[in-house]
Amino acid sequence: MDSHTAASEKSFISHAPGYWPDIEPDQWNDWKWQLKNRVTTLAQLDQHLRLSSEERAGVLLSGNKLALAVTPHFFNLIEPNNPDCPIRRQVIPRIEETWTSPYEMSDPCGEDSHMPIPGLVHRYPDRVLFLVTDRCASYCRYCTRSRVVSGAGEQELHTDFDEAFRYLEKHTEVRDVLFSGGDPLLFSDDKLEYLLSRARAIPHLEFLRIGSRVPIFLPQRITPALCTMLEKYHPLWMSVHVNHPRELTMEVREALIRLTHAGIPLGNQSVLLRGVNDEIQTMKNLVQKLLLCRVRPYYLYQLDLINGSAHLQVPVSHGIDIIDGLRGHTTGYAIPQYVIDAPGGGGKVPINPGYRLFHNDEKVVIRNYEGQIFEYPEIGVQANIKPTPKVDLDYFYS
Repeated sequence: MDSHTAASEKSFISHAPGYWPDIEPDQWNDWKWQLKNRVTTLAQLDQHLRLSSEERAGVLLSGNKLALAVTPHFFNLIEPNNPDCPIRRQVIPRIEETWTSPYEMSDPCGEDSHMPIPGLVHRYPDRVLFLVTDRCASYCRYCTRSRVVSGAGEQELHTDFDEAFRYLEKHTEVRDVLFSGGDPLLFSDDKLEYLLSRARAIPHLEFLRIGSRVPIFLPQRITPALCTMLEKYHPLWMSVHVNHPRELTMEVREALIRLTHAGIPLGNQSVLLRGVNDEIQTMKNLVQKLLLCRVRPYYLYQLDLINGSAHLQVPVSHGIDIIDGLRGHTTGYAIPQYVIDAPGGGGKVPINPGYRLFHNDEKVVIRNYEGQIFEYPEIGVQANIKPTPKVDLDYFYS
């Protein structure tokens, strides 16, 4: 191992077994043990954390909106005496979740209004969101589907798989299916393969995706057997969800690299959260660490206007500043697209810093990351510009 690789490895730490010192490695590395031993009660939290009054009240009320559940692996990342811990803010309920503002909604992305059949969201012309389960390994307190996820919300998910696949067979304009939920990787290998194989049997479905936070909450689930099964269904992509660099432990890195060895391209979707990743340096550390895990930062989401999310909201102007602070200061591969999922079902809208300062038929005036100003001619608009001559391709291939 060279010195650069060794230095990079230092940022990946194993926290096992942490709060569970008496657990044997075989148990700890069993993903089913991790699920059975999730932290789900106030009494369990009190064993390890010094809860604030806001957290204690939030836990007592959590069953009315979104259940409390944290895998032992992820729980080990929580600082016991710091209520402002960025990991803690993501998974420990707070009383602020019960407060609502006039602009908040139970379905901020308008998924229910774009659901032709239960569990299948068809909002974009050529792709669908397939909600296959309402359960997750752990529950993010800002979940945009808290109305239906975990069994504690106001709605229940009733996806009929046969009906959903009949819809997909009929709608030949659909070429892209995203399996999500809840979290599809909670399914057994056999059940997940059933979904993938049925989708692959539909000729016009070109592109399959899985959206999952299991590699981060439950890296033990990413077994060699799972990866061997998944690689039978290429092209298959996966979107993972990491918000803070501390989430990228040694176990998570190994799980993510195992997926890439199976030929699965990985993209990360972060949510901009107050007190979690709303500082430029934190975001820079995150995106650079993701690349070391072979994960391309894909989206940075403005937090959806979900009920009870105001305490985690960050101003859009601040999100733009973060992207501006990354551009030019790290590789372009590390810079995610900052988006707002337009309230009510308008879809993802890219939000960028103001690099284009002026634009007419003659020129574009732009600035770079250092604030320097440049002009670029608007070539092809002026009448005196001649079209590019055709290229003789035979010259290149003869």
